[in-house]
Amino acid sequence: MIPPPVAGGAPAHPVAYVYLLQSQVDGTTYVGWTTDPVRRLVEHNAGQAPSTRRKQPWRLIGVEAHPTSESAKRYERALKRNHRMRRFFTKRLLNRAANGRPRRVGG
Repeated sequence: MIPPPVAGGAPAHPVAYVYLLQSQVDGTTYVGWTTDPVRRLVEHNAGQAPSTRRKQPWRLIGVEAHPTSESAKRYERALKRNHRMRRFFTKRLLNRAANGRPRRVGG
């Protein structure tokens, strides 16, 4: 579910991703950043992340690519601190997942 390159966006080979998971138990969401979304999903579902251990299994809703790990970390931190921003991010990725349209963002 890694987004394909988009002209004029981030570099052809992004370094990091901000991802959205949804619990299959109760529908709650979790935002994180990683350099490998598939590996990170496996870790969440294996109980290796204490913050998501109780609500397994998780499914990957979507990812947004970032050109650097620093920009992904900053964006994830902003999402976790700003509830309005997180709500918008969650709705955007849920809508994109429903319509099958991934998106790449610039730095």
